[in-house]
Amino acid sequence: MAYYYEQQVVDYPSFKLVIVGDGGTGKTTFAKRHLTGEFEKSYQPTSGVEVHPLDFFTNHGKICFNCWVRETWCINGQCAIIMFDVTARITYKNVQTWYHDLCRVGENIPIVLCGNKVDVKNRQVKTKQITFHRKKNLQYYDISAKSNYNFEKPFLYFARRLAGDANLHFVESPALAPPEVHIDIANQHRNEAELVEAANQPLPDDDAF
Repeated sequence: MAYYYEQQVVDYPSFKLVIVGDGGTGKTTFAKRHLTGEFEKSYQPTSGVEVHPLDFFTNHGKICFNCWVRETWCINGQCAIIMFDVTARITYKNVQTWYHDLCRVGENIPIVLCGNKVDVKNRQVKTKQITFHRKKNLQYYDISAKSNYNFEKPFLYFARRLAGDANLHFVESPALAPPEVHIDIANQHRNEAELVEAANQPLPDDDAF
């Protein structure tokens, strides 16, 4: 089977991934960390959207995620990332709006919530405050686009869901740009442990800070 992307024909599976979230949360920076997305990015002037084709190599073969980056309305996709900035509380509060927008145009697609910029020391959205994904049964990852921390996690989650194979894995690391910053791994391990602990606690009545 051939998969069509713009005017090109590729002979491996290609999926449309929509990346949404408030301006300044790091959506484009995230997509451009993958070198194929930086060098082969294309633009759709009629809709004002950036498209970054990102290639990954799995034990089932090569796959591509065509990442559509938007800050306004959402384009129907096969999977989606909602991104917020852990240093800006308002971007997390707006996650609910982005989620409802996605649900209106693409029901029952896999969605990952990503809290970006965890490399910044002045974190405002603490791990225990991140509960929206639990209420909506979404996957969540702390990420740091500039340090490449957890970059591959959302894509691996989507690949497994879309392939229907929980054992699917990447056979080589994606080609990423060198880190622009270095993350405090010890501190991030503490954050990850807090996420696991928080997942075992009762959900609050709201997402108030």
